[in-house]
Amino acid sequence: MTDPDYKSLKITNLSGGVYNLILNQPATLNALSPDFFTEFPKALSYLDSNPDASVILLSGQGSHFCAGIDINSLKAITATPSSDRGRATESLRRHILFMQDAINSIEKCRKPVIACIHGACIGGGVDVITACDIRFCTDSAFFSVKEVDLAIVADLGTLQRLPRVVGYANAMDLALTARRFSASEAKQFGLVSKVFDSKSAMDEAVRYYAQGIAAKSPLAVTGTKAVLLRSRDMTIERALDYVATWNAGAVISDDLTEAISAHSQKRKPVFAKL
Repeated sequence: MTDPDYKSLKITNLSGGVYNLILNQPATLNALSPDFFTEFPKALSYLDSNPDASVILLSGQGSHFCAGIDINSLKAITATPSSDRGRATESLRRHILFMQDAINSIEKCRKPVIACIHGACIGGGVDVITACDIRFCTDSAFFSVKEVDLAIVADLGTLQRLPRVVGYANAMDLALTARRFSASEAKQFGLVSKVFDSKSAMDEAVRYYAQGIAAKSPLAVTGTKAVLLRSRDMTIERALDYVATWNAGAVISDDLTEAISAHSQKRKPVFAKL
């Protein structure tokens, strides 16, 4: 498959089943532009359907990961296409849902999406990383749930996802104050799994980490992501029933046969692409 071209993004193949999806508007510190909201779900859909892609790394070009929402995106939100308040409200609601869908596409992607954060991760950037499956950052990274300072309520997923990651009280603190917090505090909260000394160190370590995931059964990896996400919104009883149904349909596969054979032969398994 030929990687498509985008205005706001770039895709690179890092080998070993790992692809890098890069926020590629460094002149605006990778602020989330109108192009981003159209292109981002298309790029993730492309990688989801690409059999060579097993794990996706999400990073930012230039000095920062993401400086938040672009001013042109804000203008699109505040534009009123109709003088009728009811119609203007409905139009705004549909536009917000459209933007939410772009962020939701991270969770809709079957394959793991790992955020690699350096520099600023502000506002909309936090919406993006909280939807990712795993997060890493550099020690110079910093974060802010900035929306309250712009007189708006964060509406692209942070208020829904962040409490599940860092806890309700921490999320309330960060969202109400809009305060800047450091990489070490993000690690303390559990927002990131590990902090690296430099971007180059992070890039190398996370690529190796992702290749380890990519070498595993793609059916098991995609199934694990799907079950974890679905279980998040279920009681334990319902979640157990869900995974039982999932495995009843998926566990008997060539991947299972290969995993057992490789274990008995003391070799690394080789799985077919998904």
